[in-house]
Amino acid sequence: MFYGLSKFFKNLLPKRLFYRALLIVAIPIILIQLTITIVFFDSLWIKTNKGMTRALVSEIQTFIVVYSNDNYEKDEIKNIFSLYQDLNIEFVEDENFEFSYVERWFSPIDRSLRRELKSKFGSEIFWFNTTNYKELIDLRIKYQNGYFKFIIPKDRLTSTSARLFGLWITVPAFIVVIISLIFLKNQTRPITALAKAAEKFGKGENVDEFKPSGAAEIRQAGYEFERMRKRIIRHLNQRSEMLSGISHDLRTPLTRMKLQTAFIKDKVTAEKLTEDINEMEKMLNEYLQFTSSTFAEKDELFNLSELMDEIITKYNNKNISKDIPSRIYFNGRKNLIRRCFNNLIENSIRYGNKLNIELSKKKVNLIIKVEDDGPGIPENEYENVFKPFYKIDKGRADSKSSVGLGLSIASDIVRSHGGNIRLNKSSLNGLEVKIFLPV
Repeated sequence: MFYGLSKFFKNLLPKRLFYRALLIVAIPIILIQLTITIVFFDSLWIKTNKGMTRALVSEIQTFIVVYSNDNYEKDEIKNIFSLYQDLNIEFVEDENFEFSYVERWFSPIDRSLRRELKSKFGSEIFWFNTTNYKELIDLRIKYQNGYFKFIIPKDRLTSTSARLFGLWITVPAFIVVIISLIFLKNQTRPITALAKAAEKFGKGENVDEFKPSGAAEIRQAGYEFERMRKRIIRHLNQRSEMLSGISHDLRTPLTRMKLQTAFIKDKVTAEKLTEDINEMEKMLNEYLQFTSSTFAEKDELFNLSELMDEIITKYNNKNISKDIPSRIYFNGRKNLIRRCFNNLIENSIRYGNKLNIELSKKKVNLIIKVEDDGPGIPENEYENVFKPFYKIDKGRADSKSSVGLGLSIASDIVRSHGGNIRLNKSSLNGLEVKIFLPV
């Protein structure tokens, strides 16, 4: 139960550090503002309004009592109250006291005024409206054969300091949140830059000298990333240099062996030795191709549809069907994509007769599908065939011309571009190779 609640709340929280940090800053500010506002309105503003409303209703009640006394002149009483109490009073003769009344329960002024009038005059002999005039209140109270019409300023019922208070508690809060946004953005920017540099480096792209910035912990992570990047590049360069040396050293004796086999009189033995030498050369070339560093090649924007059409045309095979839309562009290393696509087509041609090649574009991915009608690969071998030099005993890997690096090179190229490669049974009852490349 608690695990389910915890997972539910985790799903509600934002995933990015910037917005989580913003919540840490904003939620306490909002809670403090709400607490202060509730305390202010409950203990100060509402109680002050109640007192002012009670005083106004008492003044109106006093006026009616004095007005009812025949010892005083009526007009004089109205003038005195208008002058000293800021009440605009008018008596209207009307036997029918019928006015449509709308209770605005959400208005504190209406609630307080209604409560005090009911306590002083009852529930059937008064009517008021606080919305007809912007700064005035229209109040009418039944009296004998008519009613008194009071026009009262709203500031007699409510304190104007509430607006100022609301302004002072909201504007500084917004200013503080905006300042926090600026500082949080500056703090998360180095993390974003580090993530982008790591992503580019992971895809094999060239990364310029990374300059760590931000807090001490972020700088330390940046320095460690830069040292790791340099160590990996140094290791790759050393590997390439070592393999180049091995290639140079091995080609010389292989060439000598080729020359020596030409002088062997036994043609059968000579052919077998030549075949072994050729296989060794092919293994050496493919191994060097597989282990060669790809960091020297830079990304470029190219027409993937045009590249695939060019490669398919080169094979000049009528058994290859294609469904390739025009002008689909991709940002990557063109020569590596060419090598990957060549390897897949060569594998399919080697083990099958019919090929179907498709290219499609989704929202976030380019999908390349290569299908054939060959013997296929057992499902339990799908992961193993991506291992370098791995061969299965039957099916697609029984040819001596296979070294076991075609799918390994293709997988390495696809993953270096941030994509994914999957194997399935094809619609032609052979093997389907599906490649996902991020747009």
